[in-house]
Amino acid sequence: MRIDSEFFQNEALFVAQGLLGKKIVRVYDSGKIEKYTITETEAYVGEEDLACHASKGRTKRTEIMYHEGGKVYVYLIYGIYWMLNFVTGKENNPQAVLIRGVEKCSGPGRVGKLLQISGDFYGEDLSYSSKIWIEDSHVKPNFITTERIGIDYAGEIWKNKLWRFLITRN
Repeated sequence: MRIDSEFFQNEALFVAQGLLGKKIVRVYDSGKIEKYTITETEAYVGEEDLACHASKGRTKRTEIMYHEGGKVYVYLIYGIYWMLNFVTGKENNPQAVLIRGVEKCSGPGRVGKLLQISGDFYGEDLSYSSKIWIEDSHVKPNFITTERIGIDYAGEIWKNKLWRFLITRN
């Protein structure tokens, strides 16, 4: 069953944990449908979070983060990899969750490549999209928390937040 936007209108830390074990459903251009279990996420919590893109304020790039939760936020890194994020929280409170891993695929760049994410996904509504959405698996996996990765620029306080969530293998 598709998860509605109400789930995404919670704080990023709640959503990042809650997404673990849920399924990303991807309908490819060929019509093929694949489901991927989310295994790793990271939370970014607004303008005060110096690791969050919204810390630079409202820009063309971050505009979708200022919408209510349930939208897709994508951005390109290294000119190669599209990073898949889901906007969370209430309108004008920019937060997002980065999808860092799915079953058998670790690393946000690899996830974007596997899912064939592109700039066309920017602003996609997870409640109505015909190409990507989240389904509940009713699995409540065990997980650990660690520091977020690749955000040394954000300073000691923000880079050391335990806002990365990973399913543990039992």
